[in-house]
Amino acid sequence: MRLALLLVLALAGCRQDSPPAAYQGYAEGEYVRVASPLAGILARLDVTQGAAVQAGAPLFALEQDNEAAARRGAEERLAQARAQLADLEKARRPEEIAAIEAQRRQADAALDLAEAELKRAERLVASGFQSPATLDQARSARDQAKANRAQVDAQLKVAHLASRADQVVAARAAVAQAQSALDQAAWQTAKKSVTAPVAGTVQDRLYLPGEFVPAGYPVVSLLPPGNIKLRFFVPETDLAKFKPGTKVKAACDGCDGDIAATVSFVSTQPEYTPPVIYNRENRTKLVWLVEARPGPNDAAKLSPGRPVDVKLP
Repeated sequence: MRLALLLVLALAGCRQDSPPAAYQGYAEGEYVRVASPLAGILARLDVTQGAAVQAGAPLFALEQDNEAAARRGAEERLAQARAQLADLEKARRPEEIAAIEAQRRQADAALDLAEAELKRAERLVASGFQSPATLDQARSARDQAKANRAQVDAQLKVAHLASRADQVVAARAAVAQAQSALDQAAWQTAKKSVTAPVAGTVQDRLYLPGEFVPAGYPVVSLLPPGNIKLRFFVPETDLAKFKPGTKVKAACDGCDGDIAATVSFVSTQPEYTPPVIYNRENRTKLVWLVEARPGPNDAAKLSPGRPVDVKLP
């Protein structure tokens, strides 16, 4: 009798220490939460929950009246800066040059007259009909007329030139600054209309039109088809069997056949059996989290939260 009891206990101990036929776990999704870097009122929501979207498809748009006004202002400032630069890089208008040339002809005529008056004064002084002071006055008038013509010549030369080099450099810098402001305004306007960064299924819409969305807060949650992984829990006795790269098979209710997956992560820290495992025998045991990723085709069979049983091949 005692021998039979010991045999039963021994068999029970063997059954208790033997590895389970399958490791319990679940499927988990890695979501892409799409947000705008700018704040604003949600003006438009372009997708519905559960809809499949392609990369680049419109998701939502925030109100952008302020950004549109800033962009128009930046465009006007850029146009003004370009016009000023163009004006500085060219000579004066033909009408202005024509006016200066007319002044030069007047200066030439005045100089010719002053030269003639000087020669006349020299003859009269030499003949004794006028005093030497008259000759000094004529020479002074001739010198003044000559200086006046030189001044007009300088003005005409400047009129045919562009503006000073430092003024042109400053104008070019103003154009570059205005262009940067326009680029920033265009970027802000574009960021208010958000498109899907990847293809996937719309899992959740976190805001509705008319609500205020803070900067950086997700508005739409996407689940790409390949962003589903398996999470299951392995006791210490079987932990050595699982390493990154280990092949496993998973089964779930409603899945068409086994799902092949590859271990991608093994936790280095143990934890108590998670609450998803309800049987009393495992509740107080330490287990290690293991993650495995199925292929794209098999991942499509799973949905986040679905329980799975994972086995070694």
